Amino acid sequence: MVTGESPPSQAILGPNAVAHSEEIESLRPSLQSGLKELQLSMSGQQIELILSYVGLLHKWGGVYNLTAIKGSDQILVQHVLDCLSIVNPLLVGVGSAARILDVGSGAGLPAVMIAIACPSIQVVALDAVAKKMAFVQQTALQLRLKNLVAQHARIENIVSADFDLVVSRAFASLTDFVRGTTGAVKAGGYWLAMKGRVPTDEIEALTKDFVVEEVTPLIVPGMTAERCLVWIRRNPAL
Repeated sequence: MVTGESPPSQAILGPNAVAHSEEIESLRPSLQSGLKELQLSMSGQQIELILSYVGLLHKWGGVYNLTAIKGSDQILVQHVLDCLSIVNPLLVGVGSAARILDVGSGAGLPAVMIAIACPSIQVVALDAVAKKMAFVQQTALQLRLKNLVAQHARIENIVSADFDLVVSRAFASLTDFVRGTTGAVKAGGYWLAMKGRVPTDEIEALTKDFVVEEVTPLIVPGMTAERCLVWIRRNPAL
């Protein structure tokens, strides 16, 4: 159960809202252009959900200290499109019926974007900060994302080993990431770390228990900073 304060539900935009605020609506062309650049095909409803999420984060991000990024246009690029850039590589890596754990999820990134883009994937957002998980759970309810659950817990307590993939976004070093979530990954499953530049030192610091299968470069629309995905598995030789 998620505990802690949450934004008042009546103030949150839902998928059936008649209209977004003018500021959020103005982002629609940039979102559509970004989706085209990422080669992501989204329905009209999915686009509405994404804009609704941007509205929620823009409105409540500062109030509940969910993100340091305040402007809605910056949220679109640095949070939304950044997280959507992993969708196609993720689908190639684990398929459309995976069960995914997002650790250190914060305001639900990338969990919310995965849940919107991939309705058949089951996503659990995990964070040790209760108010952030309260926000994500309220978002899931308001946007009717039945495939998204928020869990307020520390990563060390997740030992169910029923996830095909554990993802993190600038959460920790690769070593801390895989060690902290070893009990959550199925046999044959993956760890997927969203990083900026290729973290060569972190890759070299991994123990022989883990192998980096691939480093996937990413291009995020509107962002000049380097981005990549680091795919990690247990060493099959051990």
